[in-house]
Amino acid sequence: MSYRPYQQILRRKSRQIRVGKVLVGGDAPISVQTMTNTPTEDAAATIAQIRRAELAGVDIVRVSCPDEASTAALAEIVREVNVPIVADIHFHYKRALEAAAAGAACLRINPGNIGSKERVKEVVKAARDHGCSIRIGVNAGSLERHLLEKYGEPNPEALVESALWHAAHLQELDFHEFKISVKASDVFLAVAAYQQLAEACDHPLHIGITEAGGKRTGTVKSSIGLGSLLWAGIGDTLRVSLSAEPEEEVHVGWDILKSLGIRHRGVKIISCPSCARQGFNVIETVAALEERLAHIEVPLSLSIIGCVVNGPGEALMTDIGVTGGGNGRHMVYAAGKTDHTMGQEGMVDHIVGLVEAKVAEIKAAMPKDGAAADNEGGHPAPGAPSKQAAE
Repeated sequence: MSYRPYQQILRRKSRQIRVGKVLVGGDAPISVQTMTNTPTEDAAATIAQIRRAELAGVDIVRVSCPDEASTAALAEIVREVNVPIVADIHFHYKRALEAAAAGAACLRINPGNIGSKERVKEVVKAARDHGCSIRIGVNAGSLERHLLEKYGEPNPEALVESALWHAAHLQELDFHEFKISVKASDVFLAVAAYQQLAEACDHPLHIGITEAGGKRTGTVKSSIGLGSLLWAGIGDTLRVSLSAEPEEEVHVGWDILKSLGIRHRGVKIISCPSCARQGFNVIETVAALEERLAHIEVPLSLSIIGCVVNGPGEALMTDIGVTGGGNGRHMVYAAGKTDHTMGQEGMVDHIVGLVEAKVAEIKAAMPKDGAAADNEGGHPAPGAPSKQAAE
């Protein structure tokens, strides 16, 4: 296709840092994060939750470390998972020292909450000694008293001033391996704060709408807020904050990136809302396919359209397409061209088989080491081998 509006997205130029094996900022792919909700001291439960998030495609996982028991469990957690771990630290600077020694890839702190300059200096030394980066996490719900007195309420200016004030703490110590977030539960406040911060500095930005709500409402709020920022080229790593399981946050994060054509992973299903013209039950079919194809990592597009009004047109733009027909016979398209018909019985199994065969074909065309560059802008023409390997 010649029309690719997502190629108009120009990312803000930022410094690049490392969170374990994941690069953040610069020209690195925008990474997807989540946070565990198990008691961190329960290493087995926390590891199991992280592994589910890994299957969903998470790049970085944050765990809360409020006490010594949590940091004591951190070494085992880090050892048993395949993604970098960010230790969430509040107030107790010793937890940061312990987390760095336990193998955390990043420390999430507010330098102003850690205590004296000497304590901040100790945390920075531990981060430097153990190869940790730092995230400065500013939140509208916990702004410093002097900023609330100055501005009267949380606003974009207060969030940005807080972030840059904290950043100065680290820069004074010649520490530059940090990223910044300025989160709020209000979409307008968060977006405005990130816009101002993006203009004020070149630090990599972790974006998110905090405390967004449950799975449905939180997905909507996050999609509006994060979508607006990403469309403007702002954001180097993201977390979708939902009152839901961590893997759900990961799925939504990926769907936002995929919708904007920024990154591609797994099967992208284009489906109609269904109507009286449908030749098969679209809603049930799509639900079954989403579940059956969740394990696929290779980028691939699949259109599931209930009738011939839009079906053939959508099939032109997807790797595999299905259009509902009459008398229980449905047309299957491959690389935008009619391929064969299929019946109603065993329809989902048949489509899953087509997708898995296409994935095998794409993998066979990949470099022998199985690796390919992450694709941040562009999807192969229908039927062409994907240029992007599984994440």
